[in-house]
Amino acid sequence: MTDMGSFRIDVEIENPVRPGARHEVRNVLVDTGAELSCLPAQVLDSLGISRRKLLHFRQADGSVLERWTGPAFVYAAGTSTIDEVIFGEPSDLVLLGSRSLEGLNLRIDPVAKRLIDAGPMPLAVVA
Repeated sequence: MTDMGSFRIDVEIENPVRPGARHEVRNVLVDTGAELSCLPAQVLDSLGISRRKLLHFRQADGSVLERWTGPAFVYAAGTSTIDEVIFGEPSDLVLLGSRSLEGLNLRIDPVAKRLIDAGPMPLAVVA
């Protein structure tokens, strides 16, 4: 398996209900093929982030897993967003998914293997 365009970054996580304390998560895989970000449950629990929804996720091999999700502030590449994140189990990949990237308004520079500002976001206005 090659590392075709894949890379890892460090992110910080914060509880939106009790802002202040942040936890750095290192070596997070940037994965546009994943919708939600998956972070260690131990980190989310330590920040007091609530498990809100039990969802089902299909893996590449077709198997289905259940995981809890909850709201978190996600900080990466100099910006932040609030997003629903997965409480990852020890065997799960730690990753930054496409919804977090969209909320952060970041895109991937595949050559430099880094995240960059995605520029102005679309906005509809009444004419």
